Amino acid sequence: QVQLVESGGGLVQAGGSLRLSCAASGSIFSYNLVGWYRQAPGKQRELVATITRGGSVNTADSVKGRFTISRDNAKNTVYLQMNSLKPEDTAVYYCSVLTTTQRAYWGQGTQVTVSS
Repeated sequence: QVQLVESGGGLVQAGGSLRLSCAASGSIFSYNLVGWYRQAPGKQRELVATITRGGSVNTADSVKGRFTISRDNAKNTVYLQMNSLKPEDTAVYYCSVLTTTQRAYWGQGTQVTVSS
């Protein structure tokens, strides 16, 4: 059983920055994939950014150049640095990992609200 705890969400003005953190109960390095997803009201959950065990990064076009995913293996933590935030980035952000047995785990989510 993997537990994920997100933090760092909040209210920010457009153009501002936030850094989300996701602390995992297991070794981040052992997972095939770790990433961030988001879900806005009335919309489907969508990928924001992921990073593989080998370090390959995939970032959604909508946030490319503004958001950066990273991980600290020693702290078993994944980060999402969000810069130049826009009102359309408002959503609940979820951390997720995919284990070597292809099982996905999700955090409880953290709200990010960007005011115009």
